[in-house]
Amino acid sequence: MSNKGMLAAAVAASLWIGAGTAAAQTAPCELHLWPAERMVSMTSGLLGGGLLDAALHGKKDARNKAQLASALDSPTQLDSLQSLDLKALLSLPADTQIVHHEQPLERHSMNKVKTRRSDSKAACYSELIVADVFYQKAAIYGRSLRTLFMVRDFGADDKIDFEYKAWGGNGLKLFPPKEGEDAIAALDELGVVFKKNFEEFANNERKAVAARGKVAAK
Repeated sequence: MSNKGMLAAAVAASLWIGAGTAAAQTAPCELHLWPAERMVSMTSGLLGGGLLDAALHGKKDARNKAQLASALDSPTQLDSLQSLDLKALLSLPADTQIVHHEQPLERHSMNKVKTRRSDSKAACYSELIVADVFYQKAAIYGRSLRTLFMVRDFGADDKIDFEYKAWGGNGLKLFPPKEGEDAIAALDELGVVFKKNFEEFANNERKAVAARGKVAAK
């Protein structure tokens, strides 16, 4: 090969490597979503909980749990979250790609696994995990739906750079439906409140990120 040919090949190789590096640097971020595996219903009366309360309300809680699982199954949880502006709510880059996983993570492994829960190698990578969906009726505070969410941000490796886990919770007026009441409206209410819970969680998550930034800047 002539000197000119060798030079041209070297320039071409350099341009190819440079283009590859630039592409890697501008690759979009990824947010991976997982729905909750566990549904919980707890009804407590004036006794304030405990084994006796559990025995008195066992059948009612079993029925409520089944309705929760029906109204907020895995696809519905994912659809509800993706109907929100997750990028804005979690302060993510505008070109972030949303990747959903239909199979819930095992609840007992939620806090134990500290590495990425997907096979993605993206340099900009985060996870949003729904940990628990919890219906509660208390004699004093009334009915509510609480949801435990977890956000984990990773760097280019498998190390967690930031993790935030907290509950979002709002009151219920229609669920669970009594005999003769509109059951569809009651189940639809769960979806609406589920989204409100995430918006509450995301608002607190942004505050936690901002506070973390202030501490790091000192």
